[in-house]
Amino acid sequence: MSTTSSSRPDGSGTYEIRLDGRLDPRWSARFDGMTLTTGDGFTLLTGPVVDQAALHGLLHQLRDIGLPLVSVTRVETDNESHQPRNPDTSRTGA
Repeated sequence: MSTTSSSRPDGSGTYEIRLDGRLDPRWSARFDGMTLTTGDGFTLLTGPVVDQAALHGLLHQLRDIGLPLVSVTRVETDNESHQPRNPDTSRTGA
């Protein structure tokens, strides 16, 4: 897994999860807070994830549905792009 300077250590943020196959819109209630978009042979879930544990739980739910996972991408939202980057706190003043 690659980590960028804008990634949060806890894994929180907005994610796009792409699945191969179409998930019926009735499933959207199961993924509270996520937007479910279907296209020509794919489903895209987009929304906030509070931490890595929540992301893994979401991925387990998707595994149980049975649609093949294509990608999981953390995306930067407009709000996140205006926040300062994580400062380097490993240095101490002398």
